[in-house]
Amino acid sequence: MKSKMKFLLNSFAIIFIIIVCLKNTNVEAKLQCKAPPVEIPKDWITMVDPCIKKMQNQVQQELIAAMTYLAMGAHFSKDTVNRQGFAKFFFDSASEEREHAIKLIHYLLMRGELTSDVAQLIRDPFPLAESWIDGLTALKEALQLEANVTKKLRDIASTCENPGKDGDNFNDYHLVDWITGEYLEEQYKGQRQLAGHITTLGKMMHTNPALAEYLYDKKLLFGKDFISDSVAA
Repeated sequence: MKSKMKFLLNSFAIIFIIIVCLKNTNVEAKLQCKAPPVEIPKDWITMVDPCIKKMQNQVQQELIAAMTYLAMGAHFSKDTVNRQGFAKFFFDSASEEREHAIKLIHYLLMRGELTSDVAQLIRDPFPLAESWIDGLTALKEALQLEANVTKKLRDIASTCENPGKDGDNFNDYHLVDWITGEYLEEQYKGQRQLAGHITTLGKMMHTNPALAEYLYDKKLLFGKDFISDSVAA
């Protein structure tokens, strides 16, 4: 047992000495594998500068929307507010906007436009607000936020259908088709859903705002049949 322990100690001592020697002689740096940069043909990279900038800006817009929804979810989760249905709705919306930002980043990677300064795409995405008077106000602000995101997406399509006036630039048909097919329909459906929430909750709050918000919160938390089941009971 003692001989085995002695062998292990000697082995560790030898390894330590080798490491120190490598450090002192700078052999460690020479042993590092540094592959030379590879020259990649650039013909496949075809996005023009206006489209690149619009797409990079859209990543920021989606992240700002995600952070705003996250702030909404946190606000309605507070014990002094305690509207768990609204909190769930906005937390889900935050995850959705985050996924949109990731999709945009993947698209830029696919087109070869994220070889440097990747961190600039996700800089300082602060929420637009931190507290809201009630659920109806938050829903209205959410609709305004979505309308702004939709406007930015349409602006990408408009710009990239005709990215320049000279003959060297060309219409980026794939990008325009991807934006309109992947995003715009989802945006329009989301806006319609928010508008419906605002209409229903607004009408309910006409007579008894506190009770209306409480019931609608449960609807968002448990599903569309909660209010009708509650009234029937």
